[in-house]
Formats: sequence, structure tokens, C-alpha cells
Amino acid sequence: MFSRLPATLLACLLLFLGASAQQPVYTHADTLRGSITPERAWWDVQRYDITVKPDYNSKTITAKNLLTYQTVSPSAKRLQLDLQEPLVIDSVILDKATPLTYTKEGNAWHVDMPAQKKNSQHTLAIYYQGKVHEAKRAPWDGGWIWAKDSLGRPWMTVACQGLGASVWFPCKDHQSDEPDKGASLTMIVPDTLTAIGNGRLQSKKINDDGTATYTYAVTNPISNYCIIPYIGKYANFKEVYKGEKGSLDINYWALDYNLQTARDYMPKEVHNMLNAFEHWFGPYPFYEDGYQLIETSHTGMEHQSAVSYGNWYKPGYRGRDASGTGIGMKWDFIIIHESGHEWFGNNITTKDLADMWVHEGFTNYSETLFVDYIFGKEAADAYNKGIRRGIRNDKPVIPAYGVNAQGSGDMYPKAGNMLHSIRHGLDNDELFRSILRGLNKTFYHQTVTTQQIENYISTRTRFNYTPVFNQYLRTTQIPTFEFYISPDKKKVKYRYANCVKGFDLPLTLKDENSKLSLTPTDQWKETTLQNGQVALMTKEGIENMYYVKPVELTEAPL
Repeated sequence: MFSRLPATLLACLLLFLGASAQQPVYTHADTLRGSITPERAWWDVQRYDITVKPDYNSKTITAKNLLTYQTVSPSAKRLQLDLQEPLVIDSVILDKATPLTYTKEGNAWHVDMPAQKKNSQHTLAIYYQGKVHEAKRAPWDGGWIWAKDSLGRPWMTVACQGLGASVWFPCKDHQSDEPDKGASLTMIVPDTLTAIGNGRLQSKKINDDGTATYTYAVTNPISNYCIIPYIGKYANFKEVYKGEKGSLDINYWALDYNLQTARDYMPKEVHNMLNAFEHWFGPYPFYEDGYQLIETSHTGMEHQSAVSYGNWYKPGYRGRDASGTGIGMKWDFIIIHESGHEWFGNNITTKDLADMWVHEGFTNYSETLFVDYIFGKEAADAYNKGIRRGIRNDKPVIPAYGVNAQGSGDMYPKAGNMLHSIRHGLDNDELFRSILRGLNKTFYHQTVTTQQIENYISTRTRFNYTPVFNQYLRTTQIPTFEFYISPDKKKVKYRYANCVKGFDLPLTLKDENSKLSLTPTDQWKETTLQNGQVALMTKEGIENMYYVKPVELTEAPL
């Protein structure tokens, strides 16, 4: 239909349409989901106590959430709850006595509230039921998972990061507000099955109607999307790990017919993980709630103190190595990566989904640090370089705020490579390790912004890494490191190109005999090379440690 337009106008129009197609369009529903609305701002979640009875055959649930909250300002006229279709709320009771009225706007439920004083504490009993959203490609799309084990028996769980916990229980579905006083999950299931939740078993009761009731609870704050039921024909074994903070209770859960396989396989991987991560990051953040590793039908998720595992009891990632080096086939990707989230994602949680690089970038880098701890630095460099194969540079890692938007999947390998580049440029592993441990101590059980993390690293290193973070997190440009070595091999000229203004990632190049430290900018600099340093100026050597594109010039720059 554009055939009658002038060629120049047609070209401009097509360019505009192409650019517009690349820009996501956000709706009022996105704002309700992703921002702190006035109906969310005046109250702070203290605790969730959830009771759920799933029906496997009809793929429905009957449930209740007792939500305890504290008013942080005089109450507004309404309170926003989030519960996704097709589930419906039947009733909302305030403080065990007062039925409340409510209206529905998409997945947001607006509850009419009486006046409440600042700093007062209250409960909402929310009764709800219905068909649940079913995950089709768990854990990537999210939802309730109605699976069967290899013997055809029911096997149920949920995965809902990004999509949100409101896909299966009513809550304030925003990462910034975790229940400060923990949460409990009560599951009513057929008595032929076992139910598991986050934290520790509080009670188990065999009912007289062919069901059993299991209650689990955590004492620590927890992200909504980490509160997860696991229901199946499980068998259990346990141990105590002697860690930095004392005795850590570990529970392993496998389908009954996989019990011996799990006994032979899981503990070694978990011990290596805890040894490595407590070294780099500090004590496991949830000693009070223990650590559980639970077999699931999907690949895995970082559910706090109850990590889901579906990697078939084999190294790699379901038989694959993302780095292409073979190093990733020497350890179990899911146990290492998903457990790494206990530090970055569960201990330190971002307030807005847009800052998920803090979860995924640091946890992606935890894989490299694990390899470093177990196999050495050379293997770690190779692994980290190898995972660059997954970087697409399709869009920035950090997207729009306040609309529940996720950035590029590059938040995994690109952010992990950024951290590896910072570490090598810093050339001080003692300091780098203290920064990682300091992050987990300073922001212990807190929700944060990317700015807090960025500022902490810059402050501790006494170097302003703002342009570095801007480059890797907020653009799709791969910085080019241009250099020219003089014919007599005594001088090198160098600069960064294809970069943001002020980009100045330090480079430290070294071998057993010499070391060269550079701080390139977007302006040409010149450094005199000492004995042996010229051998360090190779494209391969630079690429092994830094996510930049090295280009050696054959003619001297003007």
C-alpha cells in the first residue's frame, strides 16, 4: 500500500516503523504490575501464610493466603492485590472479622479499605480458587506445572520468576516488598504423595479423607516468586554440612526410584558448591532455614532454601556445555548456577525486575568463580570467554523501570563477562573477593537497586566504574581496544572506540615474567614498554581476560 508514496518518504516511513517495532509498548496493566502504585505504597508486607489444595485431575486449586502487613503511612482508600487470571478471589476478610469489598482490573484487585493508623499491623485473609495458569515450557514461561513421573504418578510444582507469584497466590507482586517475617506454606495433598516447601517442615498430618497436610516455613525474608510447592512421590536423605556459620542442615529430595542415584551424585556437587561459594561470597545466607535440593520435571530454579533440580543427575546443562570448552561438562550446571542465586537473587534481591542483571550476571559469574576454585584460573578464563558465544547484543541489559520489564538475556553472559573484566583489570583478587563478600554482608537480606551495587563497587575499588557499567548494561556496543606497537617494540599507542563517553575499563596484562597495566580511554595514549611487556600485547591474551574487541593497527594513528 506504500507503492504510490515518493521513494524518500517511503524510506523514512519504513525506517520509522522499523524503529517503532523495536520499542516495546507498555500498558496501564504493566504499570499496575511493575510500579509502586499509591495502593501499594502505604503498606508493607510482613508475612504470608498460604494454604493450598491442588486438584491434579482438574488442574485447579482451592486456597487461602493470610497476609500480614504493617502500615507505613495512614491508609489509602484502597489496597492493590495481585492475582492473575483465571484464578478468582472469593472473599477478603480484614483482621479475622470484617469482610471487605473489591473490584477487579485485569490482574489487579482493588480492595476497599477502612481508615488505618500509621504503624499499625493487620491481616487480610484472602480466599481464592479456580483454574490456574499452566506452564507450557517451564520454567521459561512460568505457571503451575502438572507433570507425571516415569511411572505415571502426579508430579506438581510451580515456577514463576518474571511472570510473578500472583500466577498462583494473591500478594503484592513486586520484588521490592518481601515478607520481613518470613512465610509458611501448607499443602493438602493425596496421602500417597509427599509435599515439600521452602525452609523447614513444621508439621505433617494424615487426614481421614485420603489426604495429608504438610506445613513448611522460612524465618527469613523471601521473594514472592521463590515460595514454591513441590508435590510428588519423593524420598529423602539428609546430612549436616560444616560451613562458615556453623552446621547447615541439608535435605535432598528425589523421586523414590532415583533415591540411590541421588545419594551417589548430589552431595559431592553440593559440597563443592558450598566450599566455593562460601569462599567467594561469604556464608550461605539462610542457615536458619537450611538448604534443600529437590528433583523437578523442569530444568531448575533458584527457589530460596528449596532449590529445584531437573538436570538428570549428569554434569553440564542437560548434556550441553554453554562455553564449548568441555569445562562445563565437569560439574553440574543446575546445582551450581541455581544455588549461586542463594547469594545473588535471594539474599540480595533487586527492587525492580529491570535490574535483574544483579541476580543473573553475578550468578552467571559464580559459574566462573566455581571453575576457578575447583579447576584453577586458566580454566576459569577459558570458561568465561567461552560463554560469550551466548551474547547477542540485541538490546540493553537494563530495560525500562516500573513496568515489570526484563532486559536482554545478555544479563547472564554479558554481565558475567563484565564482572570478569573488572576483576582482571583490578588485578587484586583479595580485594575483589572482599567486595563480593562485602556485597552479601552489606545488603544482607535486602532489596536493592543497580545503583547501590554499582556505587558499592566503585567505592570499594576507589575507581569510578560508572562508564563501564553504562557500556555493558545500557548499550549494545562491544568496546573496541585499538592499539599500535611501534616498529622497535618499545612503545604502544592505544585507545577505546565504539564506546560510551568516558569508558575507561582498566586492563592488566601479565604472565609469569612481566605485567603491564593500562587505563585506556577514548583518547589516544602512549606507554613505553619494558622488557617482555610487548609479548603481552596480543589479541588472544586480551580477549582471554576482557570482553573487548582488540584490534591491532598496522599503521601509526595520527
